[in-house]
Amino acid sequence: MALWIQADSIWNVGIKTAAAQNMIALEFIEKQLGTTVSWLDWFITAAPFAAIMSVVLYFLLLKLVPPEMDEIEGGQETVARELRELGPMTLSEKKLMGISILLLFLWSTEKILHNFDTSSTTMAAITLMMLPGIGIMNWKEAQAKIGWGTLVLFGVGISLGSAVLSTKAATWIAHVIVNIFGLYYTSSFMIIAILALFLIVIHLGFASATALAAAMIPIVISVLQGAAEYSHLNVVGMTLILQYVICFGFILPVNAPQNMVAFGTETFEARTFIKTGIPLTIIAYSLIMLMAATYWKWLGIII
Repeated sequence: MALWIQADSIWNVGIKTAAAQNMIALEFIEKQLGTTVSWLDWFITAAPFAAIMSVVLYFLLLKLVPPEMDEIEGGQETVARELRELGPMTLSEKKLMGISILLLFLWSTEKILHNFDTSSTTMAAITLMMLPGIGIMNWKEAQAKIGWGTLVLFGVGISLGSAVLSTKAATWIAHVIVNIFGLYYTSSFMIIAILALFLIVIHLGFASATALAAAMIPIVISVLQGAAEYSHLNVVGMTLILQYVICFGFILPVNAPQNMVAFGTETFEARTFIKTGIPLTIIAYSLIMLMAATYWKWLGIII
């Protein structure tokens, strides 16, 4: 269970549409910097990190939390029986697969074959699934399954970030952070190193990466804009990298909603999660710095 939930957090980094905090960060990037980041650009930038961390996760958990058994007796027969009982795909399931493939195509070709943004294509796909005649779901069915708390959290997060911007609190906090760490007079690499470590530590006090992104991304952008006055920085690219760090929810079960869902199954203890999460976070931070010095520098994300 720990493998799957940590992998979920890792691929929150790799895929733009995998997590609400990514969309909130992109909202502030567009609002403060006037730049949009396509699904494919995000994937090219972040997916290599997620792929490498997935391999690291597999071997790390095999070492720290070895499996209790090599094989479940009768496992293959059980899976085969369950698949037979499921039967062939229904018409609704085929329609859903078709819409999902179309949506993924529209996401990945954003700014290449069309100018429809991710949010617009997603809303169009959801609307299509609820249209009369499509038959996948209706509003009554959807209403009962929607996580309204997530939508409220999303709205509150955007409101929080907007308030931090409109009251100039982001600028004030940015100056405080810059003065403490002396970021105006250091390199892009050191700015990433310091702010990434700062975000990892502060995440321990947040139960939601969405709330953390809403609170910190406006401040991060203000810090980078201030530092850009003294040296040449790619503010958008560095903000993206620091957003990847915000997705790190590896250490405590309360650091991400998916952690709490898995923890609620009572299949592992909090200390087990911490035992795997601390080395995973250290490795992820080290990989961020390695890629900042190599791959992202080659892409022009780091100048």
